[in-house]
Amino acid sequence: MTVSVDETTTDNQSAAASAKAGEVLRPHAEHAFAAELAALAAQDDRPRPARWRLSPWAVAMYLLGGTLPDGTVITPKYVGPRRIVEVAVSTLATDRALLLLGVPGTAKTWVSEHLAAAVSGDSTLLVQGTAGTPEEAIRYGWNYAQLLAHGPSRDALVPSPVMRAMADGMTARVEELTRIPADVQDSLITILSEKTLPIPELGQEVQAVRGFNLIATANNRDRGVNDLSSALRRRFNTVVLPLPESADAEVDIVSRRVDQIGRALDLPAGPDGIDEIRRVVTVFRELRDGVTADGRTKVKSPSGTLSTAEAISVVTNGLALAAHFGDGVLRPGDVAAGILGAVVRDPAADRVIWQEYLEAVIRERDGWKDFYRACREVSG
Repeated sequence: MTVSVDETTTDNQSAAASAKAGEVLRPHAEHAFAAELAALAAQDDRPRPARWRLSPWAVAMYLLGGTLPDGTVITPKYVGPRRIVEVAVSTLATDRALLLLGVPGTAKTWVSEHLAAAVSGDSTLLVQGTAGTPEEAIRYGWNYAQLLAHGPSRDALVPSPVMRAMADGMTARVEELTRIPADVQDSLITILSEKTLPIPELGQEVQAVRGFNLIATANNRDRGVNDLSSALRRRFNTVVLPLPESADAEVDIVSRRVDQIGRALDLPAGPDGIDEIRRVVTVFRELRDGVTADGRTKVKSPSGTLSTAEAISVVTNGLALAAHFGDGVLRPGDVAAGILGAVVRDPAADRVIWQEYLEAVIRERDGWKDFYRACREVSG
């Protein structure tokens, strides 16, 4: 059996990570799930690529969940087609970078973080893409005090997360790649094709060591913002993360994440709120798809994305309302305001769409009277 560190060291690291995870509001994946990662590493006897903490098989199990031979339960981090995860993991074991593509709220960032945590044990080598992301965020910058005092030198150089990942054989992450200006995006081409990062000011270069790879995310709705050049796109293997296939799958995802977030925020545990979660998911799916669940009634879709991530946010906020200003039971009134805020992004057009849906669909649905009244109340 292959074990990367001795059991005592692993136990100490897991204990330290667990303590750290309990102190911060949103712990990194490698800290929040340190015990699961340690259990997988201890029982993982399959071949591992250079500098990987786990084998590709164990990385997939970490994301998809399962039960280890010793009875340890690995919780699912991603609920979706298994093959998608297998393709993503196998891509990282090659010399091609991975691009996770999908509409907003399909867990691209979540999957990216957990992949990096499982592969490298560190998900923090991150470049957050925005319209103002400079080239230095991907390549390197300078400590100007050192630069002015001593001139260009390695001591004055400030490595980017990507440069650090190349030097250490780790996994780097670039979030929202298509929001980054096109000329800055293209600074990745040499890194991904030649596996080197030139430093012309010093006449040097950083060559990637084995284990290095890069995960980027982009959403489908950003097409036309800063489209990837064909040269850059060829350097990626693209994996599309779909929306949940069924309402049951989406309810399961929302329930799991709300439970995790609720425990992290110390929200009092209340009775099962699955009925309200299912209502939120049903409303989001029908407005998103433009048709009711039974396929009988067409409805207009609002301007917002109404993603699974937004459903999680609505339910989490509803739980906080129920816990602190109610009796702890998640009720229609606790989620109604959140749904309104998610649906009505354009006050002029979306409000009309919401009112039509409320009167034509929700009002006539059996067992939804309380929900209808709560939504009418917050809608004015």
